[in-house]
Amino acid sequence: MSQMPQLSACPSCEWPLESGDRFCGACGYDLSAVPVRPDDNPTIAMNGSVSPPAGAPGPVWPAATPDGTATPAATHLPANLQGTHSGGHDLPPGTPPPPQSPPPVSPAMPGPDTAAGFGFPAPGAPGAPDGPHPQPAGSPADPPAPTGSPASPASGVRFDRPAEPEEYPLQAPDPRIAPDLPTPREGTKVCVACRAGRVDHDGYCENCGHAQPRERDHMEQDVGPVAAVSDRGLRHHRNEDAFAVDCTALPDGRPAVLAIVCDGVSSATRPDDASMAASRAASESLLAALPRGTHPQQAMHDAIVAAANAVNALAGEPATAREHAPHQNAPACTIVGSVVTPELLIVGWVGDSRAYWVPADRSTPPARLTEDDSWAAQMVAAGLMNEAEAYADERAHAITGWLGADAYELEPHTASFKPDRPGVVVVCTDGLWNYAEAAEDMADALPLDAIARPLHSARVLVGHALDGGGHDNVTVAVVPFPAPPMGAGSA
Repeated sequence: MSQMPQLSACPSCEWPLESGDRFCGACGYDLSAVPVRPDDNPTIAMNGSVSPPAGAPGPVWPAATPDGTATPAATHLPANLQGTHSGGHDLPPGTPPPPQSPPPVSPAMPGPDTAAGFGFPAPGAPGAPDGPHPQPAGSPADPPAPTGSPASPASGVRFDRPAEPEEYPLQAPDPRIAPDLPTPREGTKVCVACRAGRVDHDGYCENCGHAQPRERDHMEQDVGPVAAVSDRGLRHHRNEDAFAVDCTALPDGRPAVLAIVCDGVSSATRPDDASMAASRAASESLLAALPRGTHPQQAMHDAIVAAANAVNALAGEPATAREHAPHQNAPACTIVGSVVTPELLIVGWVGDSRAYWVPADRSTPPARLTEDDSWAAQMVAAGLMNEAEAYADERAHAITGWLGADAYELEPHTASFKPDRPGVVVVCTDGLWNYAEAAEDMADALPLDAIARPLHSARVLVGHALDGGGHDNVTVAVVPFPAPPMGAGSA
């Protein structure tokens, strides 16, 4: 039994074939009638066409005759001609056009029985259809003939293509174009990108899908004479710092101003929750203790203990959670705070967040009010390294004290000062003092009018850190000394 020749495409419509096909899946062409290709085919295809056999008449093209003017001769397109095969015979009328998308081209050379190299069998050749191919329903009509050329009959090979649109519809809404959406109700959070879509609970726009800035990425608060600013920085994916600033009154009516700044430990679990819990607990403790007459230094100590308890409570997770993630540390953070009264300046801390004193009269030197709980500070205190060598070491910022269930032992540090002149206390995380480590550097970065404009000064200091690289979260509070009378505001 003879075998059918192995073809990669239908000889009639160039539809791709699979091994074992007996009929074309597109036009139904009987593949068993295709003759076996000869071993030697001297015909050379040029630009997709086949040279006609010797002595065979070729297609008759209209003559391009100039009209004696500067107007060029009319251009004749292939679609304007009656289709012919290599022997010069007309193709049967109604020959279907090729598919709109170019089919895969067979690697085999066209045989001598194919029409003009386009894969159609020549009339009379084996396997050629007996009648004209039916015109598919809904197929586009032949285009009108170009100006200056004879009209073309509605038969032959189609070379034209449907016009393609210059622009394709977007797969998603364009955030640059606000759609006709109903006006959101008052108080509804609106997308910062398209200004039209409502923001869902996950922080994404329901219209354009844009992720919205998180509330903690940049925070500012101005409470009378004290102000604070916190920023995510330029490298971190979230802000793990937190702060609390407030004012209260002592039992005798004199004012007391407080500021708490916390820095979440990034290597621990939920550092952002730890810093927020600690700052809130410490602030609430101070606001409750100072009006009762508790000494500010004792009140600061008790506030740090309350903050530690709040962070410890975050570690109360199910036992199964620890089994699935035993490598994770408990939530942890550092803390630094200051309380300013008309006579006293109190600071308290655990970790490596700092407080600086900058006098209003810059002719007197500034000072750092805290000592870090860090590897570098321990090396300097033990006399094993000087400060420059210790802080140049890669272990310099490894903290030795923090708030959290994994802390070795809670040792709140407090100190009390009685400045003899006005000034400000700069309470900050290492995201700022990394760019102004020495007290003199911090004083140089602080505006001269900081005592009168604490919010502006806090913004300037955050900008100083961002300009320096912003490698970490940046948080700073500016507290004027002495505490001004109740009700005094910030510029």
